[in-house]
Amino acid sequence: MSGWWRDAVVYQVYVRSFADGNGDGDGDLAGVRARLAHLAWLGADAVWLTPFYPSPMADGGYDVADHCDVDPRFGTLSDFDDLLAHAHRLGLRVLVDVVPNHTSDRHPWFTEALASPGGPARDRYLFRDGRGPDGEEPPNDWESVFGGPAWTRVPDGQWYLHLFAPEQPDLNWRNPQVRADFRKVLAFWLDRGVDGFRIDVAHGVIKHPDLPDTGLREQISLLGRGELPYFDQDEVHEVYRDWRRLFDSYAGERIGVAEAWASTPQRLARYVRPDELHQAFNFALLEAPWSAAEFRSVVDSSLATTAEVGATTTWVLGNHDVQRPVTRYGGGAVGLRRARAAALFSFALPGSVYVHQGEELGLPEVLDLPDEARQDPIWERSGRTDPGRDGCRVPLPWNGDEPPFGFGASPATWLPQPPDWGALSVAAQRDRADSVLNTYRTALALRREHPALGDGALRWLDAPQDVLVLRREPGFTCATNFGADPVRLDLPGHLLCRSDAVPTWTGELPGATTAWLAD
Repeated sequence: MSGWWRDAVVYQVYVRSFADGNGDGDGDLAGVRARLAHLAWLGADAVWLTPFYPSPMADGGYDVADHCDVDPRFGTLSDFDDLLAHAHRLGLRVLVDVVPNHTSDRHPWFTEALASPGGPARDRYLFRDGRGPDGEEPPNDWESVFGGPAWTRVPDGQWYLHLFAPEQPDLNWRNPQVRADFRKVLAFWLDRGVDGFRIDVAHGVIKHPDLPDTGLREQISLLGRGELPYFDQDEVHEVYRDWRRLFDSYAGERIGVAEAWASTPQRLARYVRPDELHQAFNFALLEAPWSAAEFRSVVDSSLATTAEVGATTTWVLGNHDVQRPVTRYGGGAVGLRRARAAALFSFALPGSVYVHQGEELGLPEVLDLPDEARQDPIWERSGRTDPGRDGCRVPLPWNGDEPPFGFGASPATWLPQPPDWGALSVAAQRDRADSVLNTYRTALALRREHPALGDGALRWLDAPQDVLVLRREPGFTCATNFGADPVRLDLPGHLLCRSDAVPTWTGELPGATTAWLAD
């Protein structure tokens, strides 16, 4: 099968934290445009932009108030068009975020719904009467992903559903008007030339029609990997079959990528059947502990289930919602070695890879942000016990020895940068052959050039305990040592690259290291 997305390297740009073009401390579209050459140099095939639409920013822009415009803090539609054109000149495709599960409570659709009790505008959302003698209790026991009840009562006495923050009311996708209006949203951006969409909470748009209680005292997980009446309902696939027909009506292989959680790998694979979406984020590797057995189990399961529907899988180690790999794998020097080794391991697998901005620099999670700087609603709604997601969203360091490290003209960035990030900046790493940045660039160049890499098959070779060795034809071997101690490996070929950037191969593989060999 063909299709550019099947083995693409997609780089995630969190717009507010990538680069600041106007000097106000917030990243913006002009800043992204000015730094796109870095992504082409790195070896990306496509760029995924997080939301830049008008928004009150109650949830980092995922509370959208207008799906067909640009928030002034990020620029204008003209800035977007310039960015898109420049990306295409550099050979980069552009994916934009679309948020169909909910809107901002300041979206005109919702303000009209609030003003129209009993009217058709209210049916765009999930309004219900409450329980109890005076309707003073929520309609059911559903909990918000961000903590607390998933229902908020309005002055006329009804309640509306919000699976996330109260400022993010859920849309009613059983309403034909909602489906028709979102088709117009997609067409608006497709007509401008975008190459596809990352679909936020793709598994959540359809709820069980009866809105039944879950009977759970707390959620099964952050986004619902168990069987829940508000996630992964069978009817959701009708929506994406319709969207696929729209994508296919445009030239240039436009794609849809689902952020979807499901109770089994088989149910996740349903989102990428031939008549539905092109990719779904595979979070299993991201969630796997640092273990050879766990990583192999994830790879085997993922490849088997997507192959059943003729799709390729995606490999994801981080994004704007999770702790950065360096910290997640133990922090410090150990966490950095493991993160580098995991990256090269994932790059060697069949399918597509996603790189969250800053992973190529080996950035750690920022754990010591001051309380007054934090903006993630998870932190606030948890009673400030959950650190939230701000720590992986700190603005990138580009150059220089002190903040803002070339991020923009303002010395104050919207989230403060650690003062010691100068050594991790793009400029500091670009000319160091042993840097994380150059390890990524070397590996991504080899991934594009070597005939065995990208789409295709793999087989496992026998290996010592705590070691995975995979073979891809023609003539490529990847070995990863998940243990702490060096191991001797009798493998053919010459060294292509190592995650620790050592340029030689003697047959000994240190702990927490991946090596690529060619026959």
